[in-house]
Amino acid sequence: MDNYQHYVHAELSSWLYQMKKPPSLGSKLSHGVQSKINQWIPEKVHKTITLAIENLVKAVLTGSSWIVPRPDETMPLKVREFKIRNRIKWYRNTASVEGAVTGFGGILLGLADFPAFLTIKMKLLFDIAALYGVDTKNYQERLFLLYVFQLSFSSQRRRNDLIGLLENWDVYKDTLPKTMDEFDWKTFQLDYRDYLDLAKLAQLLPVVGAGVGAIANYKLTEQLGRNAMNAYRLRLLH
Repeated sequence: MDNYQHYVHAELSSWLYQMKKPPSLGSKLSHGVQSKINQWIPEKVHKTITLAIENLVKAVLTGSSWIVPRPDETMPLKVREFKIRNRIKWYRNTASVEGAVTGFGGILLGLADFPAFLTIKMKLLFDIAALYGVDTKNYQERLFLLYVFQLSFSSQRRRNDLIGLLENWDVYKDTLPKTMDEFDWKTFQLDYRDYLDLAKLAQLLPVVGAGVGAIANYKLTEQLGRNAMNAYRLRLLH
């Protein structure tokens, strides 16, 4: 094992510890408040939001799967991850600019941030997968991306559940939803919406929202990229 692989193993171990640690008191309280709010929202509203997010994500998944770099399984890990870090930087900066522009316009443009930022994040995942040598035209690989996405934008309690699935992907993958229609979209949208409500609420304020949007998108994209790298490392190294 070379020095770079030692570094990767150390970083992966640290990441796994973060994903598996129990929820903090603040996280439990926040999750409890969000759960209460979601209980007050009528089920018809939940169904409408779920359907909208489901259709948007499906469209992005379908489009992104055909415009990614060709997988290269022969590339050394160090070179592979150098390219991946550069892609994360590019998407991170793009997302930051997008967040600043939409945040500057207040509520109306802030609403436009949702589909735009979602598209950026999904495209980043597809590029990372391809650079790790994964063919995302495969349905199970697209499903893997959805679980990495959920892991990145959910409560610590939910991460505790998802990390076991990703860590043992070869065991679980054949027991997971057989089609995208069977995927648990309601939980997906609740996790995502609750997480972003806390991170990006101030982005809806005119002018001030520009700075909030730029910083939030920057950090959230960086977080997604880091989680995706470590999720694929789990499969490569184990």
